Amino acid sequence: MQKLKILSLLFFIFLTIPSFGQLVSDDNELEEIDYQVNLSTPYHTTLTYFFNLEDTNFNPERAAEALNWKGRPEADKADLSIKLKQVFEGRGIAVRTSEIPNEPDYVDTLAGGEPVYYFDRQKLPGIFLSKRGDEWKFSSFSVGEISRLHQETYPYGTAKLLNLLPKIGNDKYFGLYLWQIIGLGILILLVFITHWLFTWLVDRGLLYLISKLGYGSMGEQYLLPVAKVTSIYFIVLLLSLFIRVLQLPIEIWSWLVVIFMVLKPLMITIIFYKIVDVVAAYFVNLATKTESTLDDQLVPLLRKTLKAFVIVIGTLFILRDGLNLDIIPFLTGLSIGGVAIALAAQDTIKNFFGSIMIFVDRPFQVGDWITSGEVDGTVEEVGFRSTRVRTFRNSVMYIPNGKIADATVDNHGLRQYRRFYTTLTITYDTPPELVDQFVKGLREIVQAHPLTRKDLFHIYFNNLSSYSLDVMFYVFFEVPTWGMELQCRHELLIQIMKLAETLGVRFAFPTQTLHMETFPEKKELSPDFSQESTATYQKKLMDFMKNELGKTN
Repeated sequence: MQKLKILSLLFFIFLTIPSFGQLVSDDNELEEIDYQVNLSTPYHTTLTYFFNLEDTNFNPERAAEALNWKGRPEADKADLSIKLKQVFEGRGIAVRTSEIPNEPDYVDTLAGGEPVYYFDRQKLPGIFLSKRGDEWKFSSFSVGEISRLHQETYPYGTAKLLNLLPKIGNDKYFGLYLWQIIGLGILILLVFITHWLFTWLVDRGLLYLISKLGYGSMGEQYLLPVAKVTSIYFIVLLLSLFIRVLQLPIEIWSWLVVIFMVLKPLMITIIFYKIVDVVAAYFVNLATKTESTLDDQLVPLLRKTLKAFVIVIGTLFILRDGLNLDIIPFLTGLSIGGVAIALAAQDTIKNFFGSIMIFVDRPFQVGDWITSGEVDGTVEEVGFRSTRVRTFRNSVMYIPNGKIADATVDNHGLRQYRRFYTTLTITYDTPPELVDQFVKGLREIVQAHPLTRKDLFHIYFNNLSSYSLDVMFYVFFEVPTWGMELQCRHELLIQIMKLAETLGVRFAFPTQTLHMETFPEKKELSPDFSQESTATYQKKLMDFMKNELGKTN
């Protein structure tokens, strides 16, 4: 509030600077002009019109002689001539005599060589002087546009204030009339009231309602900044709507019009910029409810893209509506420059579209373990240009998205099951009955483990190698991470070793055996299975299942 008071004071001081009136003359023509009507050139017609509407020489009937009244009722002359001057004032158009042609046969090359003169093609495209015979006058088309332009310049009944406010008093203080000073004070008071009212409605109304709905923190963090900028926008609208009624000196008002015209699209741009944060917060909330972590990475990129889009569009509106610049050549230049930039930045554009394809196809998401060529690691971040992968050496690799989009990607993170395949080698002196019971025990171990796939596993005695009997052990774990997979492997291997120890199975390793006659006093190293039977092996397996796996049958 204190800042608003200081700004208002500076604004008032700035407005009290004396000015030179609506018509800016560089050669004192206003003081030397004859009271007779002179319409011989655009220069003299302009002087005749504005001179006869000055406060000291107020004669709207004489000023109306500078207008082409073809087909217009005589009673409207004085009223329309005054309204036309008010249109010039309200739109902040300073008419400079040094810029007006002083040639009877002047032609406008931009209008196809026609004898016309435009005061401002952008702000007042429908108001111009045209030559009829030997006289220069405001064209009949311009006269027909006066009422419409006046209503656009002073909308919502503010035109009535143009006649009411001057009745307060015409004494001058600090270069302003008394009614202008009083009107300015009323406008500043209205701004304070509007700001207080809007702030009260937002703080007490909007935030209270949002808090009741359970989104209090979101309202304070996202909606409140939008509401504050919106209140400033309404204040700018209020000022731009009513301050033109004060008919301030044109040298000041012409600059204020530009400021207000820039502030309007600027405020709208800031509002939408803040709204992007609200939209992003909503999508963040949706992303947290999904299992995909790629959504969490997409939301910040979406927020940055929308903000960049808002800034670009807002800048174009500021250039067009605020500064009255023709943006068509600018857009044409951008299109031509865009082609040159596209040719020079093919790789960057390729990576950008590669990132779009990654977000659309979702070949992987943040946290997945992927393999693609030399890339082998966990995805940490997916950007617009590259994807960051943390390798198992704990280094970071940045891979262009265009390259990933064209490459074959093996996504280990999307596996529902993780395969474990190994070969268990047992010694050649193991009896067939024991091998069979050992294989049955291995299958029971897999069935008993809580994280193995029960509908698909293969455990068979399937090979006679050079030094061992080979048992294929092929199972799947239903676990999400590599760490859990290693833990499951550990548990299975421990159970396999206990099973072998219980049954008396020995694991083989590459050896060379030298056969010699048995010495009477020496015992063979190989176990004696001659006394064992199938029933013995079955009993040992049942004891293992009961003690280690918790099975009773």
